[in-house]
Amino acid sequence: MPDRPTQPTTNDDLREPRAGDLVYDWNSRNRRGPLSPLTHRKVSFFDETLRDGIQSPSVRDPSLEEKQEILRLTAALGIDAADLGLPGAGPRAIADVTALVNFAERERLGIEYACAARTHERDINAVADIADKTGQEIWVYAFLGSSPIRLYTENWEVSTLLERTILAADLCAKRGLPMCFVTEDTTRSTPTVLDQLFRCAVEHGVQRLCLCDTVGHATPAGVEDLVSFTRLLLETIRAPDVGIDWHGHNDRGLGVTNNIVALEAGADRIHGTALGIGERVGNASLDLTLMNLKLLGELPDRDLSKLVPWCEAVAAACEVPIHPQYPLVGADAFRTATGVHAAAVIKAINKGDDDLADRIYSGVPANWFGRQQSIEIGFMSGESNVRYWLQHRGIAAEDGLVKHVFDAAKATDHILSDEEVMQAVRGYKG
Repeated sequence: MPDRPTQPTTNDDLREPRAGDLVYDWNSRNRRGPLSPLTHRKVSFFDETLRDGIQSPSVRDPSLEEKQEILRLTAALGIDAADLGLPGAGPRAIADVTALVNFAERERLGIEYACAARTHERDINAVADIADKTGQEIWVYAFLGSSPIRLYTENWEVSTLLERTILAADLCAKRGLPMCFVTEDTTRSTPTVLDQLFRCAVEHGVQRLCLCDTVGHATPAGVEDLVSFTRLLLETIRAPDVGIDWHGHNDRGLGVTNNIVALEAGADRIHGTALGIGERVGNASLDLTLMNLKLLGELPDRDLSKLVPWCEAVAAACEVPIHPQYPLVGADAFRTATGVHAAAVIKAINKGDDDLADRIYSGVPANWFGRQQSIEIGFMSGESNVRYWLQHRGIAAEDGLVKHVFDAAKATDHILSDEEVMQAVRGYKG
């Protein structure tokens, strides 16, 4: 015989279920526990929007004022560090980086400063001069190509790479600058070359190693292998405190996934840009990385309510349109006009449970990120869409009016704008 249903015995058993209780999470069934770096070590996030991001051939270089606002929002998200530019590029870059550091100090943003540099004296000295002028510590992210394809193209020998690594590390030490050694195209470099470069860099005082997927070559399996290799090497040479950065691009569409895998494998700093802007198809999206980590429960106390304004500020400053279906930020992210979907959302709203409404037809709770569900009217809508739309705006949803607006919507091939709906309302003769 089937078991009898258990009768409620406590007040807890009588309460209405929370939305989270109604979602079975297959994402967590086979996870190996929490992301170990987030649990056992400090993990930080590094924003490349104002350097690598604006190298996109399709963006406008923001004004200084726009860069300041972007930096303010970056800090408000709790992002730990920002690449402010490449001072070796010339006087304008030097002026902007200097002004951004001074601005961040005046505003007490509490963000770590970094600049990109080639492994050349001129680039490193340009960063050092700004640090001296502002009186602030600036990390040098010194980059050097390391893959066989790059060596062949440039006619470099491994000895050349080692010489440039030593030059950069020793000059940074001399000028009092902390350095992260950035091996360009790490994901297509050989273990033999990386072993030599990493050992050399650490011996000369480098405090971080940045693993770069410069052309978006890596798959998740490759990311895990490379990060694990680097972590094991650092343990082997007794330098476990040297940090590991992961810098990904999105050529295969794997940027965000690879960011999360890099954390699981042992990286402790993740790079990205707002909206994933950057060269070719862009960098890994830092906004979507943070969103996913929040949804995975790895950033429970982090306030990400500024995530959408940050992306919108970057889009406006760089003149990059946000696709309507871009996750979280896009206009359609929490918008529906489909009858079945809208009816379920409306039923959830009528239960007085915003969290339930956010989850019934959405994998991302809108209210966690300062957004809300939107019910529209269009050619695939049901009458419940019309009733909700009218009631939400204080218009009596009498049957005749509902049918009139519904028929108008069914006669179109698109989602009605608010003005189109109101024209139908005004045209109703009763």
